[in-house]
Amino acid sequence: MSVDASGVPGSRPEVRVAGGVLRGAREEGVAVFRGIPFAEPPVGPLRFAAPRPVRGWDGVRPAVSYGPPPPQGGHFGMDALARDAAGDDWLTVNVWAPEPDPGAGLPVMVWIQGGAYTIGMSGLPEYDGGRLARDGGVVVVTFNYRVGLEGFGQIEGAPANRGLLDQVAALEWVRDNIRAFGGDPGRVTVFGQSAGAGSVAALLAMPRAAGLFGRAVAQSVPGTFFTPDLAADIAAACAAELGLRPTVADLSAVDPARLSAAGDAVATKMVQWADRWGAAAHRAIPFSPVVDGETLPVTPWEALADGAARAVELLVGHTRDETRLLTALDGLLGQVTPARAETALHVFGPGQDAAHRYHEAYPAAGPDELYELVGSDWLFRMPSLHLAEAQTAGGGRAHAYELTWPAPGMGGVLGACHGLDVPLVFGNLDRGQPAVLIGESPFPEAEELSARMRGAWTEFAAHGDPGWPAYDTGQRLVQLFGTRTTLTAYPEEASRRIWQDHTFPALPLLDTP
Repeated sequence: MSVDASGVPGSRPEVRVAGGVLRGAREEGVAVFRGIPFAEPPVGPLRFAAPRPVRGWDGVRPAVSYGPPPPQGGHFGMDALARDAAGDDWLTVNVWAPEPDPGAGLPVMVWIQGGAYTIGMSGLPEYDGGRLARDGGVVVVTFNYRVGLEGFGQIEGAPANRGLLDQVAALEWVRDNIRAFGGDPGRVTVFGQSAGAGSVAALLAMPRAAGLFGRAVAQSVPGTFFTPDLAADIAAACAAELGLRPTVADLSAVDPARLSAAGDAVATKMVQWADRWGAAAHRAIPFSPVVDGETLPVTPWEALADGAARAVELLVGHTRDETRLLTALDGLLGQVTPARAETALHVFGPGQDAAHRYHEAYPAAGPDELYELVGSDWLFRMPSLHLAEAQTAGGGRAHAYELTWPAPGMGGVLGACHGLDVPLVFGNLDRGQPAVLIGESPFPEAEELSARMRGAWTEFAAHGDPGWPAYDTGQRLVQLFGTRTTLTAYPEEASRRIWQDHTFPALPLLDTP
């Protein structure tokens, strides 16, 4: 039992972790601890370094407020949120626990947020873990990790993939401390969406992460992983915005906000480097995990096919209309010209004959549909499906799903778009930016679908079975989450055939004349 300083049981729960004693709060029946440091602040001499173990503290540390987010890119106003937050203790975790009893032995779900490896912070309202913990009987953990140039820029003199190393450090903290919150360190599930799902895929392939989790959920896995040469060339362009070189010596004294702004400046004009950076430039993706041969030895698809994660149970899937939201944000919804659609087919499609194959497979599709199909397939749908197939080929088990429920918010024009799964999985249908996809007032259909998805996710975390058969390359059974839940053969068969021989290699730096 946790007892607060006044002797009232449970009202201000306290736990002891490796660093010292924490005092949290109780919210709607769940004990909550926020802003717990899991590594030293990566500033000053530790700027661009691998995360270092956190030092302890004396007395009782309040754990009621989120820690400050790491420096952010400017999308959705995240840069302003980061600037307004006090302190540089960027690397913190948050825990929601039904009861912080060391003997409870509850399943643990560790969330990795997305944000194109450029933005992302655990303190956003859509990532509140209270409902998931309370209804699912699980301990929920969220945390911050470095993004943008701080976390993923290829900087000379710094280790690659610092953002991924932060994630490993957070998982090591969970291993060493989660029992105090009622969690079982032997039943840890990582789950993430978008860049968070790409991070989950990377962790499955990373020797340093082996043994830190036994189950993984990857929601909309991006297919973008960079070679060191491509990552270094992009980092050089970002540093050049400041008149500097991409080295620790040059960049370590630069204000983090200026460094993030330099990354944003390059992202807005990436297409001018399309002859060097290829598809990443066309989609304005300046940062991704780097297949450096050490931290990340090979791509997740190669690693899983070779059996690297056969002992980890995997749940993986995507939404039906992944890039429709991105199309809307680009101002192109309903405005795609035939020329733009053909360019997308040639840039993103697999192989020289990709455009022909898409026209042949989707003869009735107009420019808008073809543009979204190839964009969704390249960026999220086929990487997610191929992760399931790689896991199966490597002797592991994977369960696959697709979210088909059309988002009713914003006039219903976005379909089952990217990010719709986040409020549904957390049950936060009325808070945070993704809630606009649900609509102003969540209605029974959304609540019922959210309950089904939350139930599947927490059952998978508890028992390794989300409620439907594992995927195989014979039947290819996939659970569809729509108005009704349906088990069927993978519905995007035409796209699957177009992409069946693609291997999702790390994106290279292209030769230039």
